[in-house]
Amino acid sequence: MTNKEIAGIFKLTGKLTELHDGNEFKVKSYMANSFKIERLPQPLESMSPAEIEKIDGIGKGTHAKINEIIASGTLKDLDELISETPVGVLEMLSVKGLGPKKVRTIWKELEVESVGELLYACNENRLVTLKGFGEKTQDEVIKSIEFIQANSSKFLYAKLEPIALQLFETIEKSDVAEQVSLTGGIRRRCSELEKIELVVAARGDISSFLKNQKGFEVSERKEDEEKITFRINNSVAVEIFLCKKEDFYSTLFKTTATPEHLSFLGITEISAASSEEEIYKNAGWNFIIPELREGKFEKKLNEQNMLNDIVQLSDLRGILHNHTTYSDGVHTLEQMANYCKELGYEYLGISDHSQYAVYAKGLKPEQIIEQHKEIDELNEKLKPFKIFKSIEADILPDGSLDYNDEILSSFDFVVASIHSAMKMDEEKATARLIRAIENPHTTILGHPTGRLLLSRPGYPIDHKKIIDACAGNNVVIELNANPNRLDIDWTWIPYCMEKGVMISINPDAHKMEGYYDMHYGTLAARKGGLTKQMTFNALSLEEIEKWFLKKKNKS
Repeated sequence: MTNKEIAGIFKLTGKLTELHDGNEFKVKSYMANSFKIERLPQPLESMSPAEIEKIDGIGKGTHAKINEIIASGTLKDLDELISETPVGVLEMLSVKGLGPKKVRTIWKELEVESVGELLYACNENRLVTLKGFGEKTQDEVIKSIEFIQANSSKFLYAKLEPIALQLFETIEKSDVAEQVSLTGGIRRRCSELEKIELVVAARGDISSFLKNQKGFEVSERKEDEEKITFRINNSVAVEIFLCKKEDFYSTLFKTTATPEHLSFLGITEISAASSEEEIYKNAGWNFIIPELREGKFEKKLNEQNMLNDIVQLSDLRGILHNHTTYSDGVHTLEQMANYCKELGYEYLGISDHSQYAVYAKGLKPEQIIEQHKEIDELNEKLKPFKIFKSIEADILPDGSLDYNDEILSSFDFVVASIHSAMKMDEEKATARLIRAIENPHTTILGHPTGRLLLSRPGYPIDHKKIIDACAGNNVVIELNANPNRLDIDWTWIPYCMEKGVMISINPDAHKMEGYYDMHYGTLAARKGGLTKQMTFNALSLEEIEKWFLKKKNKS
């Protein structure tokens, strides 16, 4: 064990002691000794205990700890601290700009326990609400986390999409390719990806061409007659499938689909074709969009003649579940409304946080009255565009909703979501959600599992029981369009449709730019085979007004 490694153990022990609000003198001692040990000229591991005790400037207690580390490879004090610290909180200590005290504040006051949750909190503008934090710190934290994520093996679809499109456009506009397309997981719009894949009918050296393009740093290049693999910017893996022009569509078809999709189609050999539509037609199938080619339920959709009814972004008429400066949003109610109208939507749902969400400046009853008054004024000003009065009501640990019946009845609709006490087993989580669903004021169940992709798996729930409860209580389920969530998962959309439960594609926007997340939510919805008819916010303003009124009259 090197001096640097021993010093690292002292440093981490000091950090964790400070994180757990331990003795300040101990913290300073661990950090000072770490500094001294790393700079010792002679390796400690090569010294005897007697020699270590003679080192000047290091106390007797530290000598004993050094000997313990050399003998066992660890330190008992550190092991105890680690056992008391969630793994994700340990990882947060590696985020540039955050010392132990700030991590402790984030952990204890925001109940954030992972780097992914921290990034989400930053995007919701929550760090600036904490004492000792500001916009500059929040921006630095976002940059640091994104750097960490850029060097991991998996990426969110939203992270790779712009890079993939830039690659596609660069190659398409060049003289080295006759035809090019994205393929594989990114063409199927998978929410998590390890690489970008393309098919190219080439007439030149693609990887050498990219190597000379600005914005791409090509490394780890391997090439044969059928495929080129490399990394760009020392991070993202890229695979390019090479083919002749006449084999372009057959190669695209094979590389887009999963083996399961190819298997149930019964296609063993694919001859040259002028399009993918021709390949499906020759096999006796209707065309299946790339998002659905997973081998899960596209066969059933085909049999039910639903493949032509899959929802598109242009089908969406309104944006529900959004936040303003009344709670933890960045833009005002008027700004959010004006921008929504500019984007061509007919209506907007403002669903700021409820009072239980103190960390998000949840609305007190008097603030609700104030907001509703402003909504009434803006509705007069902006009509026929309409702002609906809503709230994202916290589902409390016992399954009840934040606010009493009188306050809940003042909203046009209610989004019910879990934000706290998330460490539950499946039975408890399911029962908690079902009680909330059975509340007559609940209109939409928000992000049902609370997951954050690549960061937090979400609490375990019995999806079928939850969906059945929504069916029985006429409750819509949210597909949270934030690319970090995409919750409910697309794999459960067919069961929702089977049970007659509508899906609302909601951005959970905390700023105007958040509306663009509707793009990612729609892609996930299409991947699940969601039809326009079963998409809640594909309803017109007149239709959704009637729906809300009918639901309220029954509550």
